[in-house]
Amino acid sequence: MKDTVSLVGTYYSGKSVLVTGATGFMGKVLVEKLLRSCHDVKSIYICVRPKGEHSIQTRVQNLLKCKVFDRVREEWPNFHEKIKPISAEFTKPNLAISSEDMEELLSEVNVIFHCAATVRFDEPLKDALLLNVMGTQQLLGLARQMKNLEALIHVSTAYSNCNRKNIEEVFYPVPVEPKKLLDLVGWMDGSLIEAITPNLIGDWPNTYTFSKALTEYLIQQEKGDLNVAIVRPSIVGASWQEPFPGWVDNFNNINGFLVVAAKGVIRTVKCYPTNVADFIPVDLAVNLTITIGWYTAVHRPKSPMIYNCTSGGLNCLYWGDLETHVRSSFTQNPLEKPFRIPEVTLTSSHLVHQYRMFVYHTTPAFLYDLYLRLIGKKPQAMKLLTRIEKAMRLLEYFINHTWEWSSGHTNMLMKELNPKDKNLFSFDIRQVIWSEYLNNYCLGIKKYLLNEDLDGIPAARQYIRKLKTINCALKATLLVIIWLVFIARSQMAHKFLSYIRASSTLRP
Repeated sequence: MKDTVSLVGTYYSGKSVLVTGATGFMGKVLVEKLLRSCHDVKSIYICVRPKGEHSIQTRVQNLLKCKVFDRVREEWPNFHEKIKPISAEFTKPNLAISSEDMEELLSEVNVIFHCAATVRFDEPLKDALLLNVMGTQQLLGLARQMKNLEALIHVSTAYSNCNRKNIEEVFYPVPVEPKKLLDLVGWMDGSLIEAITPNLIGDWPNTYTFSKALTEYLIQQEKGDLNVAIVRPSIVGASWQEPFPGWVDNFNNINGFLVVAAKGVIRTVKCYPTNVADFIPVDLAVNLTITIGWYTAVHRPKSPMIYNCTSGGLNCLYWGDLETHVRSSFTQNPLEKPFRIPEVTLTSSHLVHQYRMFVYHTTPAFLYDLYLRLIGKKPQAMKLLTRIEKAMRLLEYFINHTWEWSSGHTNMLMKELNPKDKNLFSFDIRQVIWSEYLNNYCLGIKKYLLNEDLDGIPAARQYIRKLKTINCALKATLLVIIWLVFIARSQMAHKFLSYIRASSTLRP
């Protein structure tokens, strides 16, 4: 009987869960999985803040309309009744939660999943510290007051300690006390903070990874009697199986790269093809996170446990293989009207990289902008190219380095699951076949991210054939021009010089 009943799902029955960052990519999948596989959960509180012109109510309505909830919507039409929005701002004291909401949270919440964070690599240091570090500090203060809290799970990143080659499932020291740094940025001028940022973050590549390292250290310092665990996902990609194969909804980091590569905008990437591309499908990361919540609450480890959620040590995917699979997928299932034929080349040569960037990127973008100016439209290609180049520079560090992560705690947790839970909350990356996953990933980008109809694939293939024909014609024309300008002229010059030499020898 024990093996036929989900112990994880049973634990969440009647529990109230608080999810921060529920409007983010991983947060959406987490909420959906709780609703669908732990459908007896009592309530799910989600922290939401107004954003621009969108009120909290509007953002929640848009969230619940999201396609990610289509499966649970079909199975449990009234699932929205279990969602309870809480107005919160993580950069303000007490998270700016109203006294009424605060009272309810303190008495009701049993498990916290803290997913809220800024994931921008180029975030100003002050903003990264306020949201990622101080926001977590505020949440810890709130959690310590909760009467029935059983577990707090913090979602970090596998790259929080990327200044190390080998990363264990342990807490690591940081070069500066988080609380002192928060005090410092509290009064210091923004331009001064920006000036000293490189010295502060040291050998971390950006403010995101640095702030995540500080957050982990802060949790170790200020957890008190809280039952805490940390999960560290690597590059969180499209879903493997749930709620749908290939589901993805944002252009962040690697997703944006795949889109511009499929569109033919990016033609070369500075990368070592033999480096490990450490991807983790979002549904596996979420399954592990939910399972950690169960294990932490039920077994109550003596000290906070850290779980590396990575693929490299268990099921390696290399950047060269990713290039091959993605190119094959977008060749078979191209996007609608790409700018040019999708063809990404990986190169480790800096000089070749720079040369190709000039040939393939700058020149066409400049000519396209010139064309737009001539027809009276606003130029945009160079601006777009600049943004893409900036994004690629931010990714370059992670593409050109390889890490080794231990996975002892994650493996231990897998052994704790019964057969029912191993199926329902699978996080075994060894089961993923990368070629199939990446094909679904590319289809997901087309279907869910770009909202392109899969029925339009034949027309897209025809368009690609048209581009190939134009490409071949342009190359042939270029070769003819080169021959006429350089080779033919040089032959004529050679004949002319030969004639001059011959004439000079005939003179008396």
